[in-house]
Amino acid sequence: MRVVIIEDEKPNATRLKNILLDISPAITIEAVLDTVTDSVAWFKQHPHPDVTLMDIRLADGLSFDIFPLVTLSCPVIFTTAYDEYAIRAFKVNSIDYLLKPIEKDDLQQALERIHQQQIRTGPTEMVQQLLEFFKQKEVSYRSRFMLPFRDGYKTVLVDDVDFIFYAFNVTHLVLKDKTQVALTQTMDELEEQLDPKQFFRANRQHIINISSIDNIQNYFSGKLKIRLKRDLEREVLVSKEKVPVFKQWLDK
Repeated sequence: MRVVIIEDEKPNATRLKNILLDISPAITIEAVLDTVTDSVAWFKQHPHPDVTLMDIRLADGLSFDIFPLVTLSCPVIFTTAYDEYAIRAFKVNSIDYLLKPIEKDDLQQALERIHQQQIRTGPTEMVQQLLEFFKQKEVSYRSRFMLPFRDGYKTVLVDDVDFIFYAFNVTHLVLKDKTQVALTQTMDELEEQLDPKQFFRANRQHIINISSIDNIQNYFSGKLKIRLKRDLEREVLVSKEKVPVFKQWLDK
């Protein structure tokens, strides 16, 4: 079986590759892609695989944006980190859906369904339905965090969050008063839970509040460097691929 992985988080892509090869050494990973742009270019230039594993959120947009630009001739298994995109109702024919972290048994069952049903065509009308569902679904974003405090807990409003960073395998919440708190949630989970109008995933290590930005400077290789108001020593870099998305986010 020939497989293409579309995933912009390298650890997740590596995990998928390892699981696939553990399921069967006969599986061939044709390509690992991380943007809508690269995915469209690859599909236009190469024979399509037997199945594509496709993360919903990519560095330069939603994976749904691929379909108007190229006609896929293979089934797709969508993946995402947070159940806000609960699209299990669309598990028909050439579309499946797995929640991260992907488990071997779940992925194996999805691949077996494709093999047993001998699905060879890509999603068409169903993708449009998914896109409409995704756009129209009323999302309830996180408004507060309940955090350990002394012998109990305290509530922190999302509006009081300055930025979030990931270091040494721990996610840290930084408040506007510079208090830091360790969180149990992953960066992927928080990216889905927080209002995208207010928060932006600048890179794998940082999610920033729009109100935390002090200034933005051009950086090497088409990147941008963000300086934060309350942590002037910290440099937050935005990759070249994410720069257009970042500018669009700011210009609303």
